[in-house]
Amino acid sequence: MDRFVVISGCSGGGKSTLLEELRRRGHQVVEEPGRRIVIEELDRGGSALPWADAPAFARRATEMSIADRSSAASTADLVFFDRGLIDAAAALQHLTGEDTLAALSKSHRYNRHVFLTPPWPEIYVADRERKHDLSAAIAEYDRLCVVYPSLGYQVHILPKVPVEERADFVLSTLNGGNRHSV
Repeated sequence: MDRFVVISGCSGGGKSTLLEELRRRGHQVVEEPGRRIVIEELDRGGSALPWADAPAFARRATEMSIADRSSAASTADLVFFDRGLIDAAAALQHLTGEDTLAALSKSHRYNRHVFLTPPWPEIYVADRERKHDLSAAIAEYDRLCVVYPSLGYQVHILPKVPVEERADFVLSTLNGGNRHSV
């Protein structure tokens, strides 16, 4: 859907901060499935965690992403997704070899403009929900830099600038005012 916009990229690259700024500006935002799953699993003592059972985690993220898209379908305005189905399906395919990405990406499209946060070591922080190190985050980012264009998306690497400027960059690009992409 043209109004479903993905903000993805490197873990710890400022996605959540950007999405909070977009929310502050009045846009609907869907929180990252991975973070929500980790919080739920930790709270209930579950094992569908990226460091305990990564395939189960990726399957749950895929299911949650599909549900998120369905829930957002009734909204007529732009909806910004903190990651999304492509990220989850790409992770699942990477972990298991299951060819889920192509089929899901055809039936569940997003806006052709996808925004990726690049690795930003100066702001990267591991925490209770993000236990992987920066090298693992960069490996995931590198996979996403290949996956999104291979599915026909136009990838825009977000500049390492203050959050207000990042939000302006996203909104300007969506309005046709910025053609910087990879």
